[in-house]
Amino acid sequence: MEAVNALIATRMASENAPRIPEVTAHLIGAGGKRVRPLMVLAAADLCDYAGDHDVRLAATVEFIHTATLLHDDVVDESEQRRGRPTANLLWDNPSSVLVGDYLFARSFQLMVETGSLRVLDILSNAAAVIAEGEVLQLSVARNLATDEETYLKVIRGKTAALFAAASEVGGVIAGTSEAKVDALRTYGDALGIAFQIADDLLDLTGDDIGKNTGDDLREGKLTLPVIRAVAGADSEERAFWDRVIARGRYQDGDLEQALDLMTRHDAIETTRKTALDWSARAKDALDLFPEGEMRDTLRALADHVVVRLL
Repeated sequence: MEAVNALIATRMASENAPRIPEVTAHLIGAGGKRVRPLMVLAAADLCDYAGDHDVRLAATVEFIHTATLLHDDVVDESEQRRGRPTANLLWDNPSSVLVGDYLFARSFQLMVETGSLRVLDILSNAAAVIAEGEVLQLSVARNLATDEETYLKVIRGKTAALFAAASEVGGVIAGTSEAKVDALRTYGDALGIAFQIADDLLDLTGDDIGKNTGDDLREGKLTLPVIRAVAGADSEERAFWDRVIARGRYQDGDLEQALDLMTRHDAIETTRKTALDWSARAKDALDLFPEGEMRDTLRALADHVVVRLL
């Protein structure tokens, strides 16, 4: 990770546009979990890789992730990220969008340096799927007819796609068997789904997620606990969801009422269990690999993304 952080610092530099490293450093310097680059490194190590392309690919996925965050904050008009003001708030929307574009370009440069067309195919496809997931989420926002299948498509696109690609390219660059590459992709997909479900639940119930609690509700996003509460709503409850979600008329006290309705329909507890189930699926995907430190690390990561739900 030290090598990855050093490479990130080098590649986010720009001689001609000093705002680029300023904006990038603000977001990357805020910390974050570094889950995706860790997955690349651990997956490559798990497959006995001894080269240095894993470091390039770890930096690649972090650049892709950071680019999507910069764009997301503009789309969502967010004011807080990782406990700090967002880049679009400190600078402006054009700077956030264009710096995000720059990081996407940098990520493709790093991919090409590995010399692997398959790696390029996996990560470029993931970048396209992420954009599809974000557009799908935008198109179904405030639509109370959104079901769990659509929700899964959204989070598989906007989050799990990069998790799956991160673990998959670690195996590909190591030249491991197709069965193990498939297992790593399955692991990353399940981990990403668990991660996003947990994040969506904590947006409603947590206070240490680095953003304002209830942001998703105010923005009209149909997350899993909301979808399940809406599915069981009576006419009076439906009127509440119609005002808050469909019409966007959010008022003080609505978060508390929403949580009460979710609790009434057991939506919070069942969502928690769903996240834990996906975490367990991720760990099961690693059974193909022999016991060892890296397998334990990846299993621990699957526990880590849901630990705040326990």
